[in-house]
Amino acid sequence: MNIKRLLFTIIFTTIALISGKYLIYSSHYEKNSDENYKKAFQTNYRIFSVEVPEKLAFCNEAVPLKIYYVREALDRELLTNTYWQSNTILMLKRAYRWFPVIEPILKKNNIPEDFKYLALIESSFLNVVSPSNAAGFWQFIKPTGQKYGLEITEEVDERYNLEKATEAACKFINTTYGMFDNWTLAAAAYNMGESGVKRAIESQNVSTYYDLYLNEETSRYVYRILALKIICTQPVKYGYYLRIKDLYPPIPYETVKIDSSISSLVTFAKNHNITYRILKDFNPWLRNKQLSNKAKKMYEIKIPKAGFDNYDNLLGKDNDHLLNDTTGISGW
Repeated sequence: MNIKRLLFTIIFTTIALISGKYLIYSSHYEKNSDENYKKAFQTNYRIFSVEVPEKLAFCNEAVPLKIYYVREALDRELLTNTYWQSNTILMLKRAYRWFPVIEPILKKNNIPEDFKYLALIESSFLNVVSPSNAAGFWQFIKPTGQKYGLEITEEVDERYNLEKATEAACKFINTTYGMFDNWTLAAAAYNMGESGVKRAIESQNVSTYYDLYLNEETSRYVYRILALKIICTQPVKYGYYLRIKDLYPPIPYETVKIDSSISSLVTFAKNHNITYRILKDFNPWLRNKQLSNKAKKMYEIKIPKAGFDNYDNLLGKDNDHLLNDTTGISGW
């Protein structure tokens, strides 16, 4: 064997030995790593069942939690909303902005405050459009919205005007309460329609929501409202730790009254020192870039006040306070 071949053999053997040891070490390391990972996972990862309250009411009407299917239905919605963290935390943030708009309108119309949670579960406080073309925070379909006084045209859609849509919702809820003399059934009727609830009551010969056998959506509906009421009023108990500065604050605005046409809302916005985008954020009911207003109707257009673009100013002082189970969303 010549010297070159001998050197090659030595080098190759050395590399093979080192590689073999590395592979053995690597395999051993990976094995131990997996075992350590599993131990760490089992030691640290926990999923807890949430607490179902012993007592609960909707609009001062007791929820019969001793009935197995009532308790289990509420448990389902509490679990869903507790562990759908991204959606629920966004609802908590938005509720801080929009509850103060809804609450006084409900009170003025003698509607219990618990109905604000109905609006929350309907839309998550987003101006969404459902597959059935229901729109706005209160999710009115066009015929129902028009029935309760909302203007819905190509240029103006008051389903997106929170104050007017809330007034319309109050009319609807008072109508259904007048039919059933029961707020829980009135809430169910908001989802199913008053005639649907009435037919179900008559055909099944019962008198309460909790005794009715209903479609999947309506059978979950009131429990979804209740779950959000529980979490909004006791956020820490269900694992939600938010400081005031984490919430979305109300933004002060003034109104400009218009009883004429506006040929360009882009120009109108610019003349009020805002962008068209901000104009639309504050007035989503304006559906086009112009307002014909041939009937010379009086409209109120919201314009944010000076300083709206400084988030620190909107939050105010002492914004590091934690939202807790004494105050909840409505307590601040």
